[in-house]
Amino acid sequence: MRFQVPQFIEVEDKIFGPFTFKQFLYLAGGAGMIAIVFTFLPKFIAILITIPIAALALALTFYKINNRPFISVLEAFFKYMTASKLFIWKMGARGSKAPITSYNEGGQPQVSIPKLSQSKLKDLTWNLSVTGGVPSNNQEDLEKNV
Repeated sequence: MRFQVPQFIEVEDKIFGPFTFKQFLYLAGGAGMIAIVFTFLPKFIAILITIPIAALALALTFYKINNRPFISVLEAFFKYMTASKLFIWKMGARGSKAPITSYNEGGQPQVSIPKLSQSKLKDLTWNLSVTGGVPSNNQEDLEKNV
């Protein structure tokens, strides 16, 4: 038994001339709102109000961002604006400099760098807090990271 497999299922059917049903509704809704505004308001105010309405109707009908319809971008915008947001603060950034403590005679900032002790634990904690990297075994690599 053979079955015919539908093709081009991503493409919407053109129902009203060159427009899909959604595109026709966006255009008809925008035209209807513009007609209502022109009947109830003075001409100057109506023109100022209808320009954004026409722009929104045309954008909903024709404008695509990254091959996605404008309505999906508008929906994502409203979801982002209304959803709660979580802000996380991280102490220090990788590669950040040590705080400036004083200035020398030439006006150049002097950075205080602590002396490395013989204790491996102190060396480890100092290296992680200052450079944010993995500790090295030799003294030269530690001084390069600073």
